[in-house]
This record gives sequence, structure tokens and C-alpha cells, in this order.
Amino acid sequence: MNVLRFEIDGPLLINPMIHKDERGDFIESFSKRQFEKHGIPTEFVQDNQSRSMKNVIRGLHFQNEPHAQGKLVRVTSGSVLDVIVDIRPDSPTLGMHLKFLLDDQNCNILWVPKGFAHGFLSLTENTVFCYKCTDYYNKESESGIHWNDTTLNIDWGVAVPTVSDKDSQLPTFNEYIASVQGVKSS
Repeated sequence: MNVLRFEIDGPLLINPMIHKDERGDFIESFSKRQFEKHGIPTEFVQDNQSRSMKNVIRGLHFQNEPHAQGKLVRVTSGSVLDVIVDIRPDSPTLGMHLKFLLDDQNCNILWVPKGFAHGFLSLTENTVFCYKCTDYYNKESESGIHWNDTTLNIDWGVAVPTVSDKDSQLPTFNEYIASVQGVKSS
């Protein structure tokens, strides 16, 4: 298992060993021992899965405290452009984003810690996206940032994506930050 770190502290890209032979291939997608070695949580309470058509954007989503979630994400069929945005108010990399290609060929896995907005663009038809969460889904804690926010300036690589009505109405990054700062000063 190869684990990559980035200029934004916290997220990790895990490249598992892929064992191939004439039957197909095998990966170890979770190892408590290996994850603990790299500081990745090993207690997950909920698994989620979505199927998306090509050019669907889901996100940028997160849950607020006290139900913030860390997510261990991977693609089991197809490929995505995965995007995470640092939304930690006191972070020196606040507002910075990272992009990753996650697919069923490389079998890579992304650790997205609490304090990051997360979204992805499906690059193939019938992409299956799976993720483990460190906390349960909580409707009252649900939040997000508009996928096409001009401050974040994320190049999704698609001119006209399919986006849900709900995701199209998410606040901008600056609106989100203002709401968090308003809570902190109260």
C-alpha cells in the first residue's frame, strides 16, 4: 500500500497493491493495521454507494459539527474526477482544493478528513462510487458549497454537467465562510 500526502494537510491518496493473474485481480481495500500506520481512522459507522451517469456532478457536500464526517472514498466501477475543498476556518489552506482521478483500474482510495467539502464528476456511464463515513448521516448537519463557485474556480472539465436542483442551490464559498464566522463570533 502506497500512501501519498499533499500540500493541504490531512487528505491521503491510497494506492493499494493490485494482484493480477489470468482470473482477474485482487486488492486489499481496507487494512486496520495499514490505516493506523498512516493515521487514517479505522472506525467507520456507515457505508454509502451511488451510481451516476456520465457528466453528473455530485457535491460539494459535507456535514457540520457535531456530525462532521471523515470519508474513505473509492470507485468500484468507472471513473470520477474527485474534488475536495479545505473548509477548515483556521486552516492556512482554507479555500484550496485538490483534484484526483479515482477509477476501477487503479483501485485508488481517497481519505477525506473532517473539514473538507467533497464532490465528484462521473467520467463514465454507470459509475459506482462507494464511501465509508466516520459518522452517521444527519439531515440537520447536511451542508455544501456550490459546485461552480467562482472563488474556488474548480475546473471540472465539463461544460454542461448534470447537477441536482439541491446542489444547484447550495451557497457560495464566501457565503459559507461568512456563516461560519458569524457562528464563531456569537
